[in-house]
Amino acid sequence: MNTKKPIIPKVRCAVYTRKSTDEGLDQDFNSLDAQRESCEAYIASQKSEGWFLIADRYDDGGVSGGTLERPALKRLLEDIEAGKINVVVVYKIDRLTRSLMDFGKLVEVFERRGVTFVSITQSFNTTTSMGRLTLNILLSFAQFERELSAERIRDKFAASKRKGMWMGGNPPLGYDVKDRKLVINPVEADTVRWVFQRFVESKSATLIVRELAEKKTVGKNGNGLDRPYVYRLLKNRYFIGEIAYHGEVYHGEHEAVIDRDLWEQVQAIMEGNNRFDPDRLRLQTPALLKGIIRCRHCDRAMRPTFTRKIGRLYRYYVCHGADKHGRETCPLRTVAAGEIDAVVIGQVRTMLSAPEMVVKTWQSEEGINERDVVAALRKLDPVWEELFPVEQQRLVQLLIGRVEVEKGRVQVHLRAKGLNTLARELNDLWDDKGKSA
Repeated sequence: MNTKKPIIPKVRCAVYTRKSTDEGLDQDFNSLDAQRESCEAYIASQKSEGWFLIADRYDDGGVSGGTLERPALKRLLEDIEAGKINVVVVYKIDRLTRSLMDFGKLVEVFERRGVTFVSITQSFNTTTSMGRLTLNILLSFAQFERELSAERIRDKFAASKRKGMWMGGNPPLGYDVKDRKLVINPVEADTVRWVFQRFVESKSATLIVRELAEKKTVGKNGNGLDRPYVYRLLKNRYFIGEIAYHGEVYHGEHEAVIDRDLWEQVQAIMEGNNRFDPDRLRLQTPALLKGIIRCRHCDRAMRPTFTRKIGRLYRYYVCHGADKHGRETCPLRTVAAGEIDAVVIGQVRTMLSAPEMVVKTWQSEEGINERDVVAALRKLDPVWEELFPVEQQRLVQLLIGRVEVEKGRVQVHLRAKGLNTLARELNDLWDDKGKSA
């Protein structure tokens, strides 16, 4: 009696390989090749089960396992989503990922597409509960090992900093790196000394930037020096032979460029005037148009700032171009915050009082119609003055996409999607009030 052999379904297998560094990858037979050869041999051993190797290669050389941003891995996931792969084979689990969280994301993709994951040196696969348990245990240890290595590196880095050693990176202006140590660059050191001395004399970083540009002085990257660069330079403790690390200051192995007296004079000037702390300024200054106002001349954003004169506070928006490269580079430079805020609020109030004017720019979303938008805007106008400033700011940011300012002209661009959001919020609010009345 003739019996037919059972039909064995074909199982498409993909091999994924990875190496953290690119060392040795230029060799004829490298680590990636070794991993792949072992995986191919395993797949060949499963030929009776219908396993066969697909032609595409998924090799990531010189990429860390602590991230999913890997070119070959991305291609692998795309092919899995496209249904081209049934089994993913790796030499070792940590070749796929060293992160337990990332592995959870990958398993979710595998399970959704019915893909099995196999590690040939750790005998299990993800089709069984025991395999998944074993895999999670191994990943936990892999992540522990990775975090332990990171801690050792951080501890070594901190110990080296405490000894005042240079730990790599871009050297500051005034220094070069020789034999893994900072040595003074005489020409650049003269520039640093001049900046410190000139700041004590002028108390103006803007003036220093302008004079540096006239002298065609550039930084390490070959670009001109702007105000933020000058401020960072003036705060850098390397120039007095010290190293700052995590709030602690240590004596450095390198020589100082300037003396401590000059350093202390500069720090006293900056600490005595809030104008020299841009980060603190941004936190303290209320700004209705923060993030949406731009200088049309320079096509640059404008940031809020302020100054005090005879006890009175004056608020402004300053063009980033003028802020970085000097006031003379921008024809606008600054605008009074009170005036420009009033113009924009006026535009918003006009829109609220005559909502039919804005439905032309409105983009419909499901569940929102023109009548809802018009009704919502009319309801808001009478209560505008009663709103807290922070709520007024939120509504302005919601309704206004961009404010472009130039000499003698202000152009306000509506945010069409913001109308949908506002209409939905206000109609829900009024519906809730009606139900509770």
